[in-house]
Amino acid sequence: MNGAMTATNGGGRDHLTSNARSRRSNVKNGRPEGFDDSKVYEIVSDSADSRAARSAMRKKRIRRARKRKSKSNNAALCCLSVGIFVTYALICVVLFQNITGEDGKGMRRLVKRTRERVRDFAGKHLRRRKQQVHSDESTDDRVDAKKPNASMSGIPRGIWPVSIRNEDGAFETIKHPGFDDGSVELSVPRFWAEDPVAIHQNKLMTRERALSIGTCITKDQSTGSNNRGDKCPLNERTIFIAIASYRDWQCRDTVTSIFTRAQHPERLRVAVVDQIIDGDGSCDVPFSPCSEDPEQPLCKYKDQIDVFQMDAELAVGPVFARHIGHRLYRGEYYSTQSDAHVSFVADWDVSIIDQMEATRDEMAVLSTYLTDVVGSISPSGKSLRNTRPIMCNTEYEGGVQGKHLRHLSQPEGVPDIRGSPQLQPYWAAGYSFSRGHFIATVPYDLYQPMIFQGEEMSIGLRGFTIGYDFFAPEKSVCFHHYAKGENAEKRNKVHHFWEHSDKYAGTGIKAMKRVLGIVHMNPEVDPSEWNHAEEERYGLGGVRNTSKFYEVFGIDVVNKKTQRHLCQFVRGRMHKMFLKHLRPDGMGIDYDQIDFKWVDPRPNDP
Repeated sequence: MNGAMTATNGGGRDHLTSNARSRRSNVKNGRPEGFDDSKVYEIVSDSADSRAARSAMRKKRIRRARKRKSKSNNAALCCLSVGIFVTYALICVVLFQNITGEDGKGMRRLVKRTRERVRDFAGKHLRRRKQQVHSDESTDDRVDAKKPNASMSGIPRGIWPVSIRNEDGAFETIKHPGFDDGSVELSVPRFWAEDPVAIHQNKLMTRERALSIGTCITKDQSTGSNNRGDKCPLNERTIFIAIASYRDWQCRDTVTSIFTRAQHPERLRVAVVDQIIDGDGSCDVPFSPCSEDPEQPLCKYKDQIDVFQMDAELAVGPVFARHIGHRLYRGEYYSTQSDAHVSFVADWDVSIIDQMEATRDEMAVLSTYLTDVVGSISPSGKSLRNTRPIMCNTEYEGGVQGKHLRHLSQPEGVPDIRGSPQLQPYWAAGYSFSRGHFIATVPYDLYQPMIFQGEEMSIGLRGFTIGYDFFAPEKSVCFHHYAKGENAEKRNKVHHFWEHSDKYAGTGIKAMKRVLGIVHMNPEVDPSEWNHAEEERYGLGGVRNTSKFYEVFGIDVVNKKTQRHLCQFVRGRMHKMFLKHLRPDGMGIDYDQIDFKWVDPRPNDP
């Protein structure tokens, strides 16, 4: 038998095996314990095959033992993990419910602050990556800018004349912000610059980059481009005027005064967002047919008027209307924002540009609440006022949308600074004049329906972080038709967007959380509670922080308080104190050089 035989002698190194393997320690007197001579045993040779079989058996036993031990360890580890988790959960519940911090928020406050820091950290690194990309492109920008009709990276080429009527098929579809389910869509013009961050790059723009935006009515003879920077003569620099109108019969009067009172109407382009219903007159319809009176401004300059008509029932406030208005911008040198019931004065275009240039600040924005038109304009169109308002008075107010800052009545008086607009902290929506890149880099937010108060602080703070400075014009170039005095009866008949507020109930509350959240004015609200859609496009810049603004001008966003009597500082010292820190190249005031905190010197006075 090939390595096996019947046991008649126990020769050599062979050993005995049975169903129960014999062990060396059990062998006595040369025989295994319990050996029975009467039985026949199989004798297995100590061959290679035998050794391999025994080795396989040992390994199998070891694997089984390890498997039993592993199952036991896994069960123990699972029990330990469950115990740790339960203990941690109990600790969290106790801490969250019973521990309070200085601001009364305890661990919840700590978690919120941690989330905010993580978000800020991630945002900072995202901005750095984008800056690096834009920095890598900057060399190509400088080279391409010298080529005819070329534009810098992220900045479209401007042309003149221009109209959205020449952009058929280039519109885009957006979700109406008043409907959470996205059931209503609108076809709207695309932004001239799709990505504001691609323009300002989350850092201070270079003067060269800023001057690459803005068209001239005549082209450069050597390059054939309408983008001529500051080499464009003042009287050839184009002006974009954005108007948001809600069922306002006075809109066409406003447009008429814009053209008739301008010294150079050929360089103007008016863009109106006209929210009307059937039966309302359109803002671009002349008082009589153009065939009968072709010299009417609405006829003569019809190619320079773009009107975007929208059903009034879809109106959700001035923010959305002005958002669409900013979409109508097409690279003009200057940009203006005005209400739909305003009268302009003679030569207004020359006056406001002269004032703008007098600041020597490329990042200047001239903005104010307008004076009432009554008693302000002569029959010949000249201004009768030597006073103007200045934006310095704001306070927190509450309501169903939550506490937010609202601009109050602004002091009006003879300018303290002569020969230049005067520096101020705040921006006003009623009238704004700036370089065109302001509305290209600070566009109105699409996601803020049913907001009427709060937008001005939002736009102002976003502009501040991108590097813009706000000034009160030295001279008023237009006046407002308020619903008071002799204009009360007519103006009180004008409808308002909130006549459809029931249709959009609740949207304003959510929108206000976003308004305040983007500019860090509601630290008590968990960031997860508001919409962060396209936050980069409608967000902050990287030149200054909102905290710097709050610190300088005495705004406490935690306790919702302001240091009052700020106008005392703004009217007296702000301009001279801050303007000396204007950068040598005119690219805004360097707030890093400003160490100032406004504290109310008369806290007990009204």
